[in-house]
Amino acid sequence: MATTKEFHDYIAECLRRVGNVTTRRMMGEYCVYFNEKLIGDICDNSLLLKPTESALRLLPEAERAYPYEGSKTQMIVVDDVENTELMTELLNAMYLELPAPKCKSCKGKTSKLYL
Repeated sequence: MATTKEFHDYIAECLRRVGNVTTRRMMGEYCVYFNEKLIGDICDNSLLLKPTESALRLLPEAERAYPYEGSKTQMIVVDDVENTELMTELLNAMYLELPAPKCKSCKGKTSKLYL
């Protein structure tokens, strides 16, 4: 089941209260970026975040799910997306743990802009 536009807009609105959150449509679903770092996906009307140390620590009881059939990585299903305090702490902590985005014109090298 593909994510509805209404669900996407709801999640995006909640996350934008935290900061610079953008989404990119990909194969009927959405990639979610925080300050240009990929933090997760919106799939099947669920917000799925990468299982970073901080995400596992802050959401220890959260359900785990695969973002798509054939995926090798289980991601964390976030239900309390309206909790701005939690989402702020979570996204900021994840941002520090995740690698900088690759510079597209640098042939795979990390952009100095993000170092």
